[in-house]
Amino acid sequence: MTPVFDAVGSALLDGITDPAQIAPLTDSQLSCLADELRQRIIDVVSCNGGHLAPSLGVVELTLALLAVFNLHDDKLIWDVGHQSYAYKLLTGRARQFHTLRMLGGISGFPRMSESPHDHFGVGHSSTSISAALGMAVARDLAGRKNHVLAVIGDGSLTAGEAFEGLNLAGHMGRRLIVVLNDNEMSISPNVGALSLFLSRTLSRRWVRQARKDVLKFLRSVPRIGQKLALYAMRGEWSFKSFFTPGMLFEAFRFTYIGPVDGHDITALKQNLKMAAAVEDGPVLLHVRTVKGKGYPPAEKNPTLYHGVGPFAPETNLSISVKGNVPSYTEVFGKTLVQLAEKDERVIAITAAMPEGTGTNLFKERFPDRFVDVGICEQNAVTLAAGLASQGYRPVVTIYSTFLQRAYDQVVHDVCLQNLPVTFCLDRAGLVGEDGATHHGAFDIAYLRHIPHINLLAPRDENMLRHCLLTALSGNVPCALRYPRGAGFGVPLDGEPRLLAPGVGEILRQGERIAIIAVGNRVYPAIEAAAVLAEQESGINPAVFDPVWIKPLPMDQLADIARRYEYLLFVEEGVLAGGFSSAVLEFFSDYNLLRAHHIKRLGLPDKFMEHGSQLELRELAELRSANIVKAVSELAVKDNSNPKLKIR
Repeated sequence: MTPVFDAVGSALLDGITDPAQIAPLTDSQLSCLADELRQRIIDVVSCNGGHLAPSLGVVELTLALLAVFNLHDDKLIWDVGHQSYAYKLLTGRARQFHTLRMLGGISGFPRMSESPHDHFGVGHSSTSISAALGMAVARDLAGRKNHVLAVIGDGSLTAGEAFEGLNLAGHMGRRLIVVLNDNEMSISPNVGALSLFLSRTLSRRWVRQARKDVLKFLRSVPRIGQKLALYAMRGEWSFKSFFTPGMLFEAFRFTYIGPVDGHDITALKQNLKMAAAVEDGPVLLHVRTVKGKGYPPAEKNPTLYHGVGPFAPETNLSISVKGNVPSYTEVFGKTLVQLAEKDERVIAITAAMPEGTGTNLFKERFPDRFVDVGICEQNAVTLAAGLASQGYRPVVTIYSTFLQRAYDQVVHDVCLQNLPVTFCLDRAGLVGEDGATHHGAFDIAYLRHIPHINLLAPRDENMLRHCLLTALSGNVPCALRYPRGAGFGVPLDGEPRLLAPGVGEILRQGERIAIIAVGNRVYPAIEAAAVLAEQESGINPAVFDPVWIKPLPMDQLADIARRYEYLLFVEEGVLAGGFSSAVLEFFSDYNLLRAHHIKRLGLPDKFMEHGSQLELRELAELRSANIVKAVSELAVKDNSNPKLKIR
């Protein structure tokens, strides 16, 4: 493809429609393009929100990758995808980039359906090496010669799946390139010119071949050959481990190259070409980058700017209007500290998300009783099981979507042994702009059928406090699900109180129609019922908050089934296997269905897109106006008959 650039300093980015246009550029042009990319990313993220610091940190790395590899043939997988914004801009999406994370716009993560250059969809961490290895095996089976690359951050490398991928890749010996983007965790302090020289020298083809020849010769010496070869290998390992940080990866049978300055385009291109030249096994290129590079506030506080809402780039101040209503996360964090003050058995566990889950408050107050396991949800759950087996009350605080990664541990290590672990599922329901990979859509469906576990869904921030105390006071596994964002601004009781197991609350009396709403859909249901009652339709619904998803409030539900002819269920979770499914199973088992007219509102049997929470709730028909419409469709007043009937 003919390049569209002709001068250093000209506007380059808007002319790029294909990644193949990157390779012909000079390093000076690439440096100019890096500046343009950073400015475009800052401009759009300041308006739309998004993952700012990770994407700013890999601008030069992205350019070098596209300059060296042919993305029409070679395959590239970004782990998690937080750092993919520059890649999106350079792979034909510059003109759509202003729609980032907006409803109907481009995703904040790589998606195969969005671009032929998004070779694998991501969103959860530590999947890239395994996926890339699968692509490498497929390539070899098909007799192709293309390169396969995985770009993984140091945080993602803490997860077990990443090490499983490294282990299998080394065992299989497939040609594969893993780029380690090291921007936070120091793998080794031994960096610098000598280390880089050694890793470069020891990875050259002639050196590797000479090494093989020497080992072959030593092994051929009668009687002592194997010992000589072993001593030589041990000597090499000791020498390399003293000077280089790459022995961990050499142990996985990877050729290690690095560390390399991740903001030096020339050095990056040279070392990527070196990695591409290794033909006899997997390679790991260690790249050191600065998270938030090019935007001083993000460089100074990369955690704060990892994922941000809209902000003013000139002042670095958030422009979102939060008001004085605390978030569920804030209320949870403060309540957990309050309860831990009175019970020294309470231990807080999170998986690399102390700020996101509110457990940073606990960490500050009780550092000895706080554990951040890194991006290792399976480890978090089994660690909690071990603590619970010794009389402690561990609280595992994880986003709903991420607990899916530890499902077997929830079943086998916690519930099978009936251990009192409390799971606090932040971001349950629709999370908004992060989209399908992050919506907490499935937790009710994947938890409620596990024996021994209890499950609560607080309707507001005050009820969340009561649910947390209740969970910690029990002797069985318990999970509570609560949404992202601000609460409803209800007054907080002075002290949390215990909730009676399997007992919900009738929040509004009514006639013939009952709305059974779960969690954060309770208040929209109350609002909808009030609107309906003010109309001249004769519709006056009752509203019931079950509070408990498991055990079900069976006595109250049975009474509702007997008293009301029309039932509307509302839940911000998947309908398939969700709360309403549980109630209908109960009704069926106890012959309570009779001649009911039933309608269910919830998340459909598909992955919801990205967009604001309000927009997505509108699409899923979960807002108060949608509830009004659903009740009106369920039952209307016949002019000739004052009784309600099904439409």
